[in-house]
Amino acid sequence: PRSPLIPRPEQPIQAPLRSGDGDGDVPAVTFLLLRRPRSTNARTGSSYFSYVTSPISHAMDGQSRKHRILMVSDFFFPNFGGVESHIYYLSQCLLKLGHKVVVMTHAYGKRSGVRYVTGGLKVYYVPWRPFLMQNTLPTLFMTFPIIRTILIRERISVVHGHQAFSTLCHEALMHARTMGYKVVFTDHSLYGFADVGSIHMNKVLQFTLADIDQAICVSHTSKENTVLRSGISPDKVFMVPNAVDTAMFTPSSNRLSCDEIIIVVISRLVYRKGADLLVEVIPEVCRLFPKVRFIVGGDGPKRVRLEEMREKFSLQDRVEMLGAVPHAQVRSVLISGHIFLNSSLTEAFCIAILEAASCGLLTVSTRVGGVPEVLPDDMIVLAEPDPEDMVRAVRQAIDILPGIDPQIMHRRMKKLYSWDDVAKRTEIVYDRAMQSSNTNLLDRLPR
Repeated sequence: PRSPLIPRPEQPIQAPLRSGDGDGDVPAVTFLLLRRPRSTNARTGSSYFSYVTSPISHAMDGQSRKHRILMVSDFFFPNFGGVESHIYYLSQCLLKLGHKVVVMTHAYGKRSGVRYVTGGLKVYYVPWRPFLMQNTLPTLFMTFPIIRTILIRERISVVHGHQAFSTLCHEALMHARTMGYKVVFTDHSLYGFADVGSIHMNKVLQFTLADIDQAICVSHTSKENTVLRSGISPDKVFMVPNAVDTAMFTPSSNRLSCDEIIIVVISRLVYRKGADLLVEVIPEVCRLFPKVRFIVGGDGPKRVRLEEMREKFSLQDRVEMLGAVPHAQVRSVLISGHIFLNSSLTEAFCIAILEAASCGLLTVSTRVGGVPEVLPDDMIVLAEPDPEDMVRAVRQAIDILPGIDPQIMHRRMKKLYSWDDVAKRTEIVYDRAMQSSNTNLLDRLPR
């Protein structure tokens, strides 16, 4: 007779299973296991049973691929910039996809400890102060205890570092690989090969990227630059562009008159962003076009030069200096203008251009780095990083300005760029990183 402990064929066995996280993120899911005879042992006459999962188990397949991600960088809010925006919007979209995301950065003023921002995004502001250009002092091993604590407490599966000149990023990636975690790196900038600073940074990048699982670059130009500088295999590098929040950056409902043309500049006023070019371009444009006015938003060490230029050429009534503009007020500044001027000397991918185009502004930009990949030719006028060519590009933009419809431009941007699409593509990179093989310390050292 059949033992009562052995279920009959096709008898379902309900086995309540809970995700291994132990934090209640995933509710209990019941698997239905169906036992049915597969074959009979000729010697003993006993039956082997095969376990067949019902369709409810397939719903768990998607959840089994969910990741627990630690974003690490020296650059995050309340600081403002392209890297900060990228980390924030990418994290929010990954949270919507069901992943757990935690951000680690250094303290900003009195902002220290654990904070929660929009969407339940958890941010660790570790108690280190910036040393130079918002970077913490390189310590190599002093960061290990707190990084290890966060990795274990949050049960992290993937560590994602951002920006090549973030010391916190490099140290976190090194310690995570030593502990056996999968690591991904995103490079947001371009670097040269000749100056002392670039040579030093390239050596650091070679050390870090020699042991990562996957890398992401924000443009094809950036990918080529990163591969050449670090020596990483191109097969490990993915191109995932930045995006723009088109729901936030919308054009004005009332179209501006072209009787007075307003050119908007929003940028950090530093050498790399071409502030010295603006000092030469603005007076010449004002001389050639009496109906043009400039609005300059941003702060930095080169602001003094712009103030001196305005005084020298008596342009106080035509050049408005706003200083630092909070990110929440960027749209209100953009929709007050017709043309957006970007004078960067190097740029892997300029998010500011996307924000301006989403608000319906025609863009004039230097032809550097990955900028030519950002917008279609009819939405941007490119120029060499030379004052004469920049003035020529502004003249061309003024001529084609009447044919620009801000609403049509905004609708095109909604189709071209989406943070949800960026998150899905980044998710694929995480999946590839999880599939990569593990290496022991002896295999890692020769790299």
